[in-house]
Amino acid sequence: QVELVESGGGLVQAGGSLRLSCGAPGRTSGPFSMGWFRQAPGKEREFVVATRSSGGEYYSDSVKGRFTISRDNAKNTVYLQMNSLKPEDTAVYYCAATFRRLITSRVRIAGDYDYWGQGTQVTISS
Repeated sequence: QVELVESGGGLVQAGGSLRLSCGAPGRTSGPFSMGWFRQAPGKEREFVVATRSSGGEYYSDSVKGRFTISRDNAKNTVYLQMNSLKPEDTAVYYCAATFRRLITSRVRIAGDYDYWGQGTQVTISS
């Protein structure tokens, strides 16, 4: 079992920035694929961004150019820098991870991730 620990959510005004982090403490090797999904009230969970230890970053169209994922493999931690935030970015953000080698077409599929963080609330005021 892998525990994912998230931090960094909060309340900011539109146009502001937040940085989320997600770590897998105690692991000697990190998950192959890690990513972020989000779920707004009354909506389904949606893909935001993902990265693989072999390289590659994958963004949803709604956040491309505003969000940046980065990964520290030595710390088994991923970071999500969110800039130019909009009210529609308001959601609970979930970190996800799997040790399976997801192919490119699968990194956006929530069901392909085996481990999930507890979620962190991000609220953007207009």
